Amino acid sequence: MTSTPILILPGYADSGPDHWQSHWERADPACRRVVQDDWLEPRLADWLATLDRSVRECDSPPVLVAHSLACALVAHWATRAFEGRHGCAGAPRALGGVGGHVGAPHSVKAALLVAPADVDSPVHTPDEVRTFSPMPLARLPFPSIVVASGDDPFVEPSRAEAFAHAWGSRLITLPGAGHINADAGYGPWPDGRTLLQQLL
Repeated sequence: MTSTPILILPGYADSGPDHWQSHWERADPACRRVVQDDWLEPRLADWLATLDRSVRECDSPPVLVAHSLACALVAHWATRAFEGRHGCAGAPRALGGVGGHVGAPHSVKAALLVAPADVDSPVHTPDEVRTFSPMPLARLPFPSIVVASGDDPFVEPSRAEAFAHAWGSRLITLPGAGHINADAGYGPWPDGRTLLQQLL
């Protein structure tokens, strides 16, 4: 029986060795990190192209496991994929500056979206991520779970709740979890793995 591919999508500056995404990648051969060309000067078009290529390379529809900025990436990818598949303005929508078209949303099984960063807010996120603004607020065409924190420095709880509502995601809010990363004490994060299992 073939296991479901799991694409690990780090956010701005990548995820270090103690981050839960890195722990999961080391522990599970089904997990594969999507490596972006530039982690510190992220450009939406480039990141979209890399994600789209990674999804297409999977043998079966993957589960996306996104952290921080990568949650916005998933929302952008899904929105563009849906528009392309359903003929916005009568034609598939191409990736900006990249040959080919965005893959269809049914090519993803589900998504775990952890600590979505508010790319619309200069107060909460750096200028380097502004190409990801505005945050898409269309319903995701696949099942999803948003895990937010009550004291995330990169998003207000009310905004994380609004994202989850707009995306049609189940929302789980962790008290005092910071940005749900290694600095906040989230290493192997077994509770997160339990959530992932619900999407596989």
